[in-house]
Amino acid sequence: SMNEETIELLQPYFNMEDYTLEHGKKVCGNVAGLLSWTQAMARFYAVNKEVLPLKANLAKQEGRLKVANAELAEAQAVLDEKQAELDKVQAKFDAAMKEKMDLLNDAETCRRKMQAASTLIDGLSGERVRWTQQSKEFKSQINRLVGDVLLCTGFLSYCGPFNQNFRDFLLKDLWETEMRAHKIPFTENLNLISMLVDPPTISEWNLQGLPGDDFSIQNGIIVTKAARYPLLVDPQSQGKTWIKKKEEDNDLLVSSV
Repeated sequence: SMNEETIELLQPYFNMEDYTLEHGKKVCGNVAGLLSWTQAMARFYAVNKEVLPLKANLAKQEGRLKVANAELAEAQAVLDEKQAELDKVQAKFDAAMKEKMDLLNDAETCRRKMQAASTLIDGLSGERVRWTQQSKEFKSQINRLVGDVLLCTGFLSYCGPFNQNFRDFLLKDLWETEMRAHKIPFTENLNLISMLVDPPTISEWNLQGLPGDDFSIQNGIIVTKAARYPLLVDPQSQGKTWIKKKEEDNDLLVSSV
């Protein structure tokens, strides 16, 4: 029930020097309490005068806050829904991007393989002529194989005791002439060494002490491939040295009569 007028009426009393709690106590305790109460109520009115608008504004702002929180909750619900949809779309996008990268990697791998294949084809294109020629040579070689084997077996069976000149005479002048007369195909200028032994074996024989000339290699072929026991005429002991070295791991027994 206090108002501005009541406070104005009290103001002259508040300005008096003896209107204090200490002076009131000197007169009467109840008077001192009433005096203190009027001062407190005046201060309360001054404070409350400033607080009331703040309370009203607080209530108003709380109302706005409540509405804003409701709108926020509604917006958050919409945001959550959209976020869920975004997550689904993002998952589909990630899957599509992964598939895209897999396809790109497969395409790159395929491209490298095609490039390697093209390079290989280009590199082998020059071999086509050689392969074609070699295929024809194989057919011709198969046709001549009977005559070549006949010459090789004749060499192994009968040429062992003779020197190089007589071996060439048997092969070139006698046997090849007979084969031409009987129309047996064979390879002209047949290389018996390459026909009967491979280069690594020859190298191994040379390391074991066999000389590297054609006659010595022919003798080595006869020794290792002929069915009969060979007889070596070996004035320089080269054949003896070679056989001992070649057969030392097979427990070769050497005797003299």
